[in-house]
Amino acid sequence: MSDIQIPKNSLNLPETIWWENGELFLLDQTQLPLAIIGERQETLEQVSDSIKALKVRGAPAIGVAGAYGLLVGLKNDQDLSLGKFMSQVEAKAAWLGEARPTAVNLKWGLKRMVAFAKEQSATTSQELYGLMLEEAIRIHKEDRELCRMIGVHGAELIQPGQGILTHCNAGSLATSEYGTATSPMYVAHKNQVPFRVYADETRPLLQGARLTSWELQQAGIDVTLITDNMAAHLMSQGLIDIVIVGTDRTAANGDVANKIGTLGVAILAKHFGIPFYVALPYSTIDFDMPHGSGIPIEERDPIEVTHFGERRTAPEGIQVRSPAFDVTPNELVAGLITERGIIRPPFKENLLSEYA
Repeated sequence: MSDIQIPKNSLNLPETIWWENGELFLLDQTQLPLAIIGERQETLEQVSDSIKALKVRGAPAIGVAGAYGLLVGLKNDQDLSLGKFMSQVEAKAAWLGEARPTAVNLKWGLKRMVAFAKEQSATTSQELYGLMLEEAIRIHKEDRELCRMIGVHGAELIQPGQGILTHCNAGSLATSEYGTATSPMYVAHKNQVPFRVYADETRPLLQGARLTSWELQQAGIDVTLITDNMAAHLMSQGLIDIVIVGTDRTAANGDVANKIGTLGVAILAKHFGIPFYVALPYSTIDFDMPHGSGIPIEERDPIEVTHFGERRTAPEGIQVRSPAFDVTPNELVAGLITERGIIRPPFKENLLSEYA
């Protein structure tokens, strides 16, 4: 356990991000499920490293962390003139936004902070900093409400006795509270609907095993952990009735980028006639990205593939590919579960109609 007191959310799970007494704290998710450790973020560089190292991860969560992280980077700039302070706001937001390229929420949160700062009529940098903190807190609170509403709308898809498959972690740990893919599960569970979740382990970093199975178990939800290559077998046995996953970026046409392996799950679901749903807040929609083919795919350190934990499991010198995400085309998606309801095909037209 950490000597830093970690607050809990309404699900009785540890907060992933919190701002306390002028400081930013993150739950170090690389330590889960064996240890629950909070870490104070003292510099902009530390925040960037925490995002890159997946101490905080999940598209909505890194959007919130980015907003607060910018304030960490600006804390010592409050004595600057307004003009110089604003230059630091823009420069540091641009730099932090490069920490991870695929999830659009990070840059979304930072762009929102910069735009907000430009709109203010503060007379001092210190005053502007205070106003920006209020905006970061609003972003944080908004994410909680967005995810809760995703659950309200998505819960109607979950029928008694169903088996639900999810991939990676799009849960409470990936957001400010309810999660995206897990939010319908939390709401349905609260409504006493009986169902079972199958969580893919999600190689190579095991977010499903370490995070999803842990948080669902902590919440009292019936969850079974499986390896990634078991999904087809379970589908063939009739154990999976619906798939719900999250997304790190949704293109304007409804293509979705999510953790590597999601595309394979979607193809399997199509083969077995199982509806494949994607849960997301509006902040994950990138209307500037017409198709999923243009989404940048982060390539991770090969050590994540060649090692299992600290133990090498591949030969020295082997060539490695380690993409962190893949893109699922919209024709494999039954619907997008958003805070405004379930958006169904044609996605390009219906996304624009809902959010224009």
